[in-house]
Amino acid sequence: MKSLGKLAFAAVTSLALAATAGSAAQAAPCLMITLTGTQSGPAVFKGQAGAGTLIRFGDDGNDCSAVKLQFDAGRGTNMRLSQLGVTPGQLNAVFFTHMHGDHTEGFADIIQHRWIWDSKGPKLDIVCSADAVSTFGFTMSCQKFVAHIGDVFLQSGEIAQRRAEGGGSVRLPGGPVELANVITFTPKNEPQTVWTLGDVKVSAIRSTHIPGHASYRVDTPAGSVVIGGDATNDVLTPPRAHSTSDQVELLAKGVDVIVHSTMHPIMGPDRDSGMPPEVFNRQSGTTDLGAMAQRVHAKHLILTHLGPSIGAARQGAYKVPGGPLTADDFRKAVEASGFTGNIIVGTDLASLRLPAK
Repeated sequence: MKSLGKLAFAAVTSLALAATAGSAAQAAPCLMITLTGTQSGPAVFKGQAGAGTLIRFGDDGNDCSAVKLQFDAGRGTNMRLSQLGVTPGQLNAVFFTHMHGDHTEGFADIIQHRWIWDSKGPKLDIVCSADAVSTFGFTMSCQKFVAHIGDVFLQSGEIAQRRAEGGGSVRLPGGPVELANVITFTPKNEPQTVWTLGDVKVSAIRSTHIPGHASYRVDTPAGSVVIGGDATNDVLTPPRAHSTSDQVELLAKGVDVIVHSTMHPIMGPDRDSGMPPEVFNRQSGTTDLGAMAQRVHAKHLILTHLGPSIGAARQGAYKVPGGPLTADDFRKAVEASGFTGNIIVGTDLASLRLPAK
């Protein structure tokens, strides 16, 4: 495992990939943003995958796919990637905003698949916050999460069995963790570069949700995108100027695209939803997100991790007052902020290309 201080940004999986990324930047570059999962929280609804966003950069010759970055990996991420023709062995890096299960539980599937089929390939860069101690005394640890990601496969005998089946000369004896290159950083109130490859730069900033939460920005010659995760304002209870993160707003200055989780105002504790204030208040409100996107002059706002899910009568244990919402309900909530850019209400596999064809 490596810390950011020791890294010197050697997050290049191979010289060949770096050359590919560089050449892509010189030949009509393009950027693809695809939601690999839009389910909000630990709830389940109509087969939606857990939170995740795939960022691809390249040119028209390689379908914008010289570099592939996965941000969060909720349940079903591997299935959504397969629908895009992307295998775990093709990913250059996985980034985690935080250690909530709905953002991480699909990762075991990704790295186990990589171990089975691509054990001779390069290690997978996994970028996340350093250990963060909660005020309650426990520690949120991406490092330990990854270090133990293969334990169930080792304990069940699957690793040994698959090596005995003829994979012993290819598949690594320690299981999928042997393919993991963990890169940690300490989130700060100012953006810091945490990963680079060719003309692709990823920056991170501290944001509030649970201990260790971070938000990311990807900059490429084709455009830029911020992945907000589940960020909210540092002030967790009203009155507050807005529910969005001031740190994310700083990170998003001049960005082309913002991808962000959101909670519709209808779920507020004053609206008879039954949702506790501490749950509602630690997500960014839909209208506030539109206002933030307008302030930073973003061209596109992509809503994901929707609370509540479109068409759902309940968000987990909490009812949706007035009945299920539509995509138009979320869109109108953004428009109420005065945001004049493009609004995409997220569904699994919704995509945006920069520049548009």
